[in-house]
Amino acid sequence: MLSLSIPGRGDFMLYHTVFDVNGTLAVDGRLIEGVAGRLDTLSEHLEVHLLTADTHGRQASIDAELGLVSRLITPGNEARQKADFVEQLDREHVVAIGNGANDAEMLRIAAVSIAIMGPEGLSIDALQAAQIIAPSILDALDMLLSPQRLIATLRC
Repeated sequence: MLSLSIPGRGDFMLYHTVFDVNGTLAVDGRLIEGVAGRLDTLSEHLEVHLLTADTHGRQASIDAELGLVSRLITPGNEARQKADFVEQLDREHVVAIGNGANDAEMLRIAAVSIAIMGPEGLSIDALQAAQIIAPSILDALDMLLSPQRLIATLRC
């Protein structure tokens, strides 16, 4: 659990972090260097969930590398599927992280949301839906691992 007391916003008890995979944790179907170790450390505090359409057909390798099992998003209405997953976890206890247009709704409804400006870019929909924009997934993970950074960014 990650507890945040954010001046002007209130107290947050976070239990889950939901990640888009391709474009966020991976580029061209390959995990970004440094992600695995940070996710391992983060999993000591938050339950880690991966959502993917497996665009590059390499998700099994990514899952094996991370020691996790991702949830496959089926073609058609991907944005709604991701948002529904966040709702099922109880959005008030979720951090959502993504970069694509199909991530925007989960970013909009999560208690805390971070959009990633990575090598695949950042959709305007995700940009407008997120509370925080990070220049890379490593920076976003470091914010979660050093929560004072989140508080400093989100306080009113």
